[in-house]
Amino acid sequence: MIRFYGPDIRTTCSLPEGESSHCVRVLRKHEGDKIEVVDGRGGLYRCTIMEANHKGVLVKIDDEIVLAKNWAPNITVAVAPTKHSDRMEWLIEKLVEIGVDRFVPLRCERSERKELKPDRLERIAISAMKQSLKAVMPQIDATTPLALFLKEFESSNAQKFVGYCDDDTPRQLLAKSYRANEDVVILIGPEGDFTPGEIMSCSAAGFVAVTMGDNRLRTETAALVATDTIHILNQALS
Repeated sequence: MIRFYGPDIRTTCSLPEGESSHCVRVLRKHEGDKIEVVDGRGGLYRCTIMEANHKGVLVKIDDEIVLAKNWAPNITVAVAPTKHSDRMEWLIEKLVEIGVDRFVPLRCERSERKELKPDRLERIAISAMKQSLKAVMPQIDATTPLALFLKEFESSNAQKFVGYCDDDTPRQLLAKSYRANEDVVILIGPEGDFTPGEIMSCSAAGFVAVTMGDNRLRTETAALVATDTIHILNQALS
């Protein structure tokens, strides 16, 4: 059954305009049809369409199910946006499919792109959440300066890792460094990598420099591999 996104479905019993238009005009749903709606907070609602209005589909909630995320720890991924925004859009889609709790675009000294369009990232995340049969939406932050992000996590109990390509800097293999089933924060730098000064700041904030393996990876690939590594370890060692 096709899923729709209705963050306020429980209180309004209606779909947002964009979802309503897709439901009525594209999928040709009518009164009496059954649909599923997720609220992005772990709620799955089985509903019957009462009014098929393309500006606001009204429904009757027949059943409510708690559909919790299928990973235990909190996973935060912070990435310096690439020059081409489509690569970041691809990344957020894949991160949501795999599972992530928070995505933070970082502004670094060597950042090729200073800003992303959060509204577009949210639309992509919503689509990926529905397609991957999840009911939890990740938090998507506005672009954040690296120094501000590090300050937020200075006293965090989460494990903290920063991907770095400089062979002269001691690095650990992420797959051997992460303790399974603990909250984790992953930093991935820009296409020109973090500056030595930024790495010093990361280290001072408790971030451990890591590598994802022997291959040299692009920014978005490194973020995806790191996140998937965390999930594989959690599943294998749980």
